[in-house]
Amino acid sequence: MPMGHLKTIEDDHRETNTVELMAGIGRSARAAAHALSLASAGTKNLAIRKAAETIRARADDILAANARDMASAKANGTASAFLDRLALDGPRIEAVARGLDDIAALPDPVGRVLATFERPNGLLIERIATPLGVIGVIYESRPAVTADAGALCLKAGNAAILRAGSESFFSSTCIHECLVAGLAAADLPTAAISLVPVRDRAAVGEMLGGLGGNLDVIVPRGGKSLVARVQAEARVPVFAHLEGIVHVYIDRGADLGKALSIVCNAKLRRTGICGAAETLLVDQGCAATHLAPLVKMLLDAGCAVRGDEATRAVDSRVTAASEADWRTEYLDAIISVRVVEDLDEAIAHIERCGSHHTDCIITENQAAAEHFLKEVDSAIVMHNASTQFADGSEFGFGAEIGIATGRMHARGPVGLEQLTSFKYRVHGTGQTRP
Repeated sequence: MPMGHLKTIEDDHRETNTVELMAGIGRSARAAAHALSLASAGTKNLAIRKAAETIRARADDILAANARDMASAKANGTASAFLDRLALDGPRIEAVARGLDDIAALPDPVGRVLATFERPNGLLIERIATPLGVIGVIYESRPAVTADAGALCLKAGNAAILRAGSESFFSSTCIHECLVAGLAAADLPTAAISLVPVRDRAAVGEMLGGLGGNLDVIVPRGGKSLVARVQAEARVPVFAHLEGIVHVYIDRGADLGKALSIVCNAKLRRTGICGAAETLLVDQGCAATHLAPLVKMLLDAGCAVRGDEATRAVDSRVTAASEADWRTEYLDAIISVRVVEDLDEAIAHIERCGSHHTDCIITENQAAAEHFLKEVDSAIVMHNASTQFADGSEFGFGAEIGIATGRMHARGPVGLEQLTSFKYRVHGTGQTRP
């Protein structure tokens, strides 16, 4: 498809009233959701696999669209971490397509019998997994979210309304066209995965208002300001995390080699993702042997270190950490480092400064690990593993629509199972209530 097509999508709607546009998208999505709730697993899987085929076939178009987005972002002085999330290349496009294939291969979550029980009066009651309905996803720089979110919603029998950020507009539009091609190939309504075709910020406000009752849940994927706005203004339920202030705690029972490897990966593999480590806590009991090598490794790898007095004492390149640093999600090659007295002080620091996203302990002491895993109240807690595993695909979910840090319905990576609700089926033989 020629690139000129992408150029005209927004122009075609420039004069459209945003309220009317979004209301129409909501109504169409609701109708599509009903059709999806009745679709077979085979039909949904066909749509997803055909979308993956189309993404591979149109890789050059997607790269050209992404080049437009990248050029605009660079011209606007966008930060390097943001550019990393926006950028696509051949391997990343293949990873997007492979992620869709993985989703198609997963068991269908709809119609699962979650529980069965019989009452003394003979009533047989079943709890059955059902789709949530219509899911709105508001995201910023990651164009791959278009594919992940669309396919996950589809597989779980939900219609999706996707609102990409203006910086990823062309990339997301091209990927969305591939999803629509998959829907058409499976004879499913193309409104099952809708992409808001305008960059007008008023479209977000309409989604937060619920689109006249046609939107059942919203998932924000983006920076703190976006997520905070969604949580403050949404009139429908929200699956969200506000920040990923991720901690790695080096317990006094930690193996140094293991600690060096895990911390390097947790911080530096990709600095701009929500599972990247932002604060390193080192137990006083091992600081004499572990602190200096860890700090040197980070600094030598190009990571800025902001530390407390004890951390600054081991390397002159460390700068002083302010109180704000302990509560900062850098999303960059920066980490704050602090020495703590013991495991309990580490847990207290995480509770005070963390965001309940992902936190990790590195130790060979199983009792310490169990204490940490029990006491730290985060969506994901880890022992001796990189926090960059905080990802739906790494959990075997195929992909994720986001990571939720709340405590209602969904927590942690939001995959297929979390995109369903349930209903009760009651089977009787003529019973009446006295």
